[in-house]
Amino acid sequence: MNHAAAPSPDDGTVLFRAVIHPHRSLSPTGFRRLIWCVGALSLTTGLGFYLSGAWPVIGFMGVDVALLYWAFKASYRSGTAFETVELTDRALRVERVDPSNRRQVWTLPPGWLRVHLDEPLKPGSQITLTSHGRHLVVGSDLSPDERRDFADALRKALESWRGVR
Repeated sequence: MNHAAAPSPDDGTVLFRAVIHPHRSLSPTGFRRLIWCVGALSLTTGLGFYLSGAWPVIGFMGVDVALLYWAFKASYRSGTAFETVELTDRALRVERVDPSNRRQVWTLPPGWLRVHLDEPLKPGSQITLTSHGRHLVVGSDLSPDERRDFADALRKALESWRGVR
């Protein structure tokens, strides 16, 4: 999650901006190492079965490695999604981009905007933005501590916006 304030020529001055990406705990280098290790282990085990006469087992060992590779690739593909929350002097804009690059955009007026964080804070807690009867959940990819930091930073930016008005 990145917080930044910068001028935006189209929408006015940006008072708060956060870009939220899903967390991936295994780096691409770690992924390659894991696949190589699992592949080597499967090959060694499969070779042992092959030499003992159970030759069909080696094919199943290769399928396991291929499925693991495919599962990690699918996970990394889903990690390309992101969410942007931006407060300008005119509106709060939330944009979500999924792995297929489809975009959804919501615009909320900041005047009556409320930021609610479910308490007690736990992995399922949500940040809900509410304004004029509309509700929007944001920050689903954040950890509980990151959600608290995000909600506090957005509340502070809204207070600053209201103080300027």
